Amino acid sequence: MVVGVLRLELAIGDAMSLKDKRRALRSVKDRLAHRHNISIAETDWQDEHRRAELGIAMVANDARFVESCLSKIVDEVRVARHVSLIDYEIEWA
Repeated sequence: MVVGVLRLELAIGDAMSLKDKRRALRSVKDRLAHRHNISIAETDWQDEHRRAELGIAMVANDARFVESCLSKIVDEVRVARHVSLIDYEIEWA
């Protein structure tokens, strides 16, 4: 069993309030969860309206498969409309 954890640091430039931030993050989280078999949650900076961290976990039998899927998620977030990718990190558990 392989567990891959992806940490995404995001900027939400158009957010003028926490409500705007939540709306943008919900859109990204819903789209990623629908397309991929992952668990996803906001993990840091909950009280800042222009910054967010998302934690994503994926479990599978093949490490190459997990790495490929997590890389695809990073690519999708890079082109997302409402958020900008600042940094990301992939960890193995």
